[in-house]
Amino acid sequence: MKRKALKVALPHTLPICVGFLFLGISYGFLMKSKGFSFLYPMFMSMFIFAGSMEFVTVNLLLSAFNPLYALLLTLMVNARHLFYGISMLDTYKDCGIKKYYLIFGMCDESFSINCSTIPPLDIDRGWFMFWVTLLNHIYWVVGATLGGLLGYIIHFDTTGIEFVMSALFVVMFINQWKAAKDHTPAIIGIFSSLICLLLFGAQNFMIPSMLLIVCSFAMKRSSLEIESEGDAS
Repeated sequence: MKRKALKVALPHTLPICVGFLFLGISYGFLMKSKGFSFLYPMFMSMFIFAGSMEFVTVNLLLSAFNPLYALLLTLMVNARHLFYGISMLDTYKDCGIKKYYLIFGMCDESFSINCSTIPPLDIDRGWFMFWVTLLNHIYWVVGATLGGLLGYIIHFDTTGIEFVMSALFVVMFINQWKAAKDHTPAIIGIFSSLICLLLFGAQNFMIPSMLLIVCSFAMKRSSLEIESEGDAS
């Protein structure tokens, strides 16, 4: 049963493997260029397993010790996982002890596959989701470790390599802009970030901008609910 689930899960994760290896290697190179041993990207990718936050952590490790800022920043950057988790409560309910790893290992890509793919009837869905999550986790750890090791051998100017994550988010933003009919959330995000950038500076704008975005979305939702209640009456 386990092997059959692995064979079914593997093809779904291969496209993610390519992306994770590339991003992981970039992350490993970045860590090595900042003076960290390959052990840092290896263990951070193993135990943190949050790509965007791991890139952010590079600067956190090099800056002054501020645990409260690190906590708030981590919560804001990964806040979307709260909604992922809530939507998967029923799906993970009957997975036994595997659900604890499924909760820990949930990332955007694993969530996308596990919530949208229904395996064949003869395949246990719990094991299918487990293998999807574990394979994606392995791809990321291997990429980050490989990048850290290659940093000892390959020497080149790494200036700008930290922009790889920003470039990824820009591409995701463009794709979502094209796919969405309502661009209001994107516009709110852009203007909120610009306002906080001007007010707080480049080093301190991220948390205030995310708070402003969340508050703006909450206000927008409240106004929509009031309008719908008015239309209903």
